[in-house]
Amino acid sequence: MKTICGIIGAFALIVGFAPGIAVAQGLPGGANSLNETHGNWTVACSAPEGEVRCTILQNQVSGENRQRLLAVELRATEGGSKAEGMLVLPFGLSLEDGVALSIDEAEALPPLRFSTCLPLGCLVPLDLDADVVSALRAGGALVVQVVASETGQEISFSISLTGFTSALARIAELSGA
Repeated sequence: MKTICGIIGAFALIVGFAPGIAVAQGLPGGANSLNETHGNWTVACSAPEGEVRCTILQNQVSGENRQRLLAVELRATEGGSKAEGMLVLPFGLSLEDGVALSIDEAEALPPLRFSTCLPLGCLVPLDLDADVVSALRAGGALVVQVVASETGQEISFSISLTGFTSALARIAELSGA
């Protein structure tokens, strides 16, 4: 199973962390990396050559076999009022049906498309506007609805939003987003 650092590295390549990311003064104490827990979210930062890159992430694994069920990684944009990143879902889903997201019991957001599948799973780019980020801050769970490719059965995943607000604020502060 990939480590969190390996997943972060893969996401960094996928999401396109490249020139253009806001540069802060570095991490506290001149550290090269930082990992913090905020509720059910992990804040992960690195500072190669002084350029701070921070994301928040959450991984969910199966209790039975410890395989990853899903992973979500976001970075703050526009001072933390918006966010972008990637959702990684398991194989065996109907790519044509896409992904429906909703916050708690609210109406589903516009459907999202899978961009591709890689050995780590199938990727769904996330570009969350200020209204969605505000709703996530106030919510309890981000519900992910997908369809199994073989059976057509709807599958639901629930991503806890406990700690989301403080984690997003922290990376906005650290990365100067």
